[in-house]
Amino acid sequence: MKIEKLLIANRGEIALRIHRAAHEMGIRTVAVHSTADADAMHVRLADEAICIGPPPAGESYLNIPNIISAAEISHADAIHPGYGFLSENAQFAEIVESHNIIFVGPKPEHIRTMGDKVEAKRTAGKLGLPLVPGSDGAITGIESAKIIAEKIGYPVIIKAASGGGGRGMKVVPDADSLESLMGQAKSEAKAAFGDDTVYMEKYLGNPRHIEFQIFGDGEGNAIHLGERDCSLQRRHQKVLEEAPSPVITHAQRDEMGMICAKAMAEMGYRGAGTIEFLYENGEFYFIEMNTRLQVEHPVTEAITGLDLVREQIKIAEGNPLTLRQQDVQFRGHAIECRINAEDPRTFAPSPGLVKSFHAPGGMHVRVDSGLYAGYKVPPYYDSMIAKLIVYGTTRQGALRRLRRALEEFVIEGMKTTIPLHQALLDDPEFQSGDYTIKWLEEWLARQDEG
Repeated sequence: MKIEKLLIANRGEIALRIHRAAHEMGIRTVAVHSTADADAMHVRLADEAICIGPPPAGESYLNIPNIISAAEISHADAIHPGYGFLSENAQFAEIVESHNIIFVGPKPEHIRTMGDKVEAKRTAGKLGLPLVPGSDGAITGIESAKIIAEKIGYPVIIKAASGGGGRGMKVVPDADSLESLMGQAKSEAKAAFGDDTVYMEKYLGNPRHIEFQIFGDGEGNAIHLGERDCSLQRRHQKVLEEAPSPVITHAQRDEMGMICAKAMAEMGYRGAGTIEFLYENGEFYFIEMNTRLQVEHPVTEAITGLDLVREQIKIAEGNPLTLRQQDVQFRGHAIECRINAEDPRTFAPSPGLVKSFHAPGGMHVRVDSGLYAGYKVPPYYDSMIAKLIVYGTTRQGALRRLRRALEEFVIEGMKTTIPLHQALLDDPEFQSGDYTIKWLEEWLARQDEG
């Protein structure tokens, strides 16, 4: 079925990104927005705009009845959830489809399976993805936890089954602290997610975070689009991403990429997805799957030449994959910097009025942002206000282009993390690509000491 009108159930740069792809495909767009986002760029550019509630996300962007009503009022025949908010809510996907509206995303049952970390790990193992040694499902009590921990060896990590963003996660160094830290993890999980179910894994000392982009058509066909290195993280939040990874060989990419594609084909997966791994000592360990578009998808677009949102929409329309694996070509290197409205040293939020805005330009420089001079960044949502993506034929070329682009980037009226990215570019270890998921926090600690 050809999509004629697409409702974008999101905000900010990703809503604008989806609008642009849709318009290039001849699809009309409907923007939904809270009262705080009435002046947002995607609201201004969309063919129609509907207010769905007050600023709190629970009363607007997470308000399923209001979003469905907006789709029915506007006669939208499809909904794209973007990332965050309702993008990985299986119930939302089911409700959308029950109203005979196309959900631009995976099948609800796959969202549900991969949204439960315990079930996701079990499913991944069945599909042949390499797992971190750990509990076979949820931990039921302290005695069984002790047995599992002794078997896999300390240190171990306790994780919330419904979790994310580092909440409900505790590293346990030894047997003496297991009961206490497991209790803390369960309490945090209950408070954050309403579910105190936890599971245990072997704690990897200093891995990298590598993720593979996959696409399936829901009919048993799937391909991979290579990997992204997302190891530069602060408090489990990604700060900078690049593709390809500086440490993955062509042979490793082909082998692990095909394992991922085969697993998704066997699953009958539909649309875009990302399979995330920890990588240490030449080995990959599955940690989770995100059943949606990723914030960092532009670096994959840069090295493959593919428009991932366009591919999502085409698959949602019921089309088969337009590419075979051998058609996917990887060229050059791309890096994305997440620009947040935060103090670059303390990371305190810094929303406010954009007094002036100048996006860098030039060859192979892309800025995904809804900012403009005179726009007021609201304090109610995620602090990311822009993404700067650069491409080069080599990693060193991309780094030089990134340095130049950051120098050109002007956002006045608030503090941003642009200076943080500029400082990172000056570090020899980052320049060499020699970093892990712990590196950035250790680097920030050294900056504070200095």
